[in-house]
Amino acid sequence: MKELLFATANPHKIEEASGILGPEFKLISPASIGISDDVPETGNSLRANSLQKARYIWEHSGGRDCFADDTGLEVDILGGAPGVFTARYAGEPANPQANMEKLLEEMKRREYGASAARRFGIDTPMASRRARFRTCVTLILNDKPYFFDGILEGQIARSQSGARGFGYDPVFIPDDYPDRTLAQLSPEQKNAISHRGKALREMAAFLKKNL
Repeated sequence: MKELLFATANPHKIEEASGILGPEFKLISPASIGISDDVPETGNSLRANSLQKARYIWEHSGGRDCFADDTGLEVDILGGAPGVFTARYAGEPANPQANMEKLLEEMKRREYGASAARRFGIDTPMASRRARFRTCVTLILNDKPYFFDGILEGQIARSQSGARGFGYDPVFIPDDYPDRTLAQLSPEQKNAISHRGKALREMAAFLKKNL
């Protein structure tokens, strides 16, 4: 079993990644080895942030093999926003519920203007709600970085639905399941199609060939 340090403090992400990578890999968190720092994310791209997080954990763990991911939600009508600001779209501290509420309101404003959104609750048509999740995973193996990417296409729902998942899952409808949000899918269904799942499976295939 290969042990990997996953540069995240989010237990949902560790659980999800463990399910995707399977029993051949044991994931441990930075906190489990005494690293409780706020890992910096000051890059101007998902890859830059992912590399920054992975490098920070590698340096502070004494050079353990590790990986980090950064994920952005790109909404067409918002010009690709929130992008690198996905986790903190509504400001500090990060608040998933506030992020979703801001996203839905911004889409109304962009399509119909602020006054119509406030007065009538008018929502954007589905044709303009195209969006995608994009994940970049950085693996540091023997002090060398490797990058793996995954994309999930879909659209933004008109309201929140579902109690599973985390982040923006309750408002994202994947093309693979056009009548459900990610938060309405089982973990197995989500992992099979997700942006993070695609990137992590590429990483797992690489590790099996190179270890």
